[in-house]
Amino acid sequence: MNIKWIGHSCFLITADSGKTLLTDPYDSRAYLGTLLYRQVDLSPDICAISHGHPDHAAVKYLGGPPHVIDTEGEYDIDGFDIRGVATFHDASEGAQRGGNTVFVIRVDGVSVCHLGDLGHRLSARQSEAIGAIDVLLIPVGGYFTIDAAVATAVWEQLGPPPVTIPMHFRNEKCLFQIEGVDKFLAGKSGVDKPGESEIALMQENLSGAPKIVVLEPAN
Repeated sequence: MNIKWIGHSCFLITADSGKTLLTDPYDSRAYLGTLLYRQVDLSPDICAISHGHPDHAAVKYLGGPPHVIDTEGEYDIDGFDIRGVATFHDASEGAQRGGNTVFVIRVDGVSVCHLGDLGHRLSARQSEAIGAIDVLLIPVGGYFTIDAAVATAVWEQLGPPPVTIPMHFRNEKCLFQIEGVDKFLAGKSGVDKPGESEIALMQENLSGAPKIVVLEPAN
């Protein structure tokens, strides 16, 4: 399977079968001057939406239309085994920004966890519901999501898993008032910056020390 970072919290996961799942497509038109990624114009088979904010739920620009999932539960679609776990967008049990769905996506023997706009440390129940994972897609920019310190705590709660890919951080294409990726990376070993937007994974190459892969946005 292949994971491609489109930008922000949007990833395209492509199974060996050719079927595709897209996470959290953003609407760059809703954030003129601050979200500079090119608009997502893909036609995935499945779209997983963590919550309804415009930088995560722009399904209207996608071709298809895809099979959309946006709530907790168990799903088996086109060879993707998907589990949605209910969490919150803030540390006040949703009082500030509402709910957030974490998705655990298993395909081709690889388990990928997309945390969406998680806003808090995981409870024991939530961590258990997520379970053992191979790849963690984690927000690290803070303010709207967990910051570098809390992201590190969540990363440790979940393993750390064999592969971690940071998302939702400030860069030249995202000018939100959030932090860049460097605070999360500070003091951690196994950091890899391949200069690519995608990574191919299979169960056989997920052994060894945990690594953090900082991808370049495709858009």
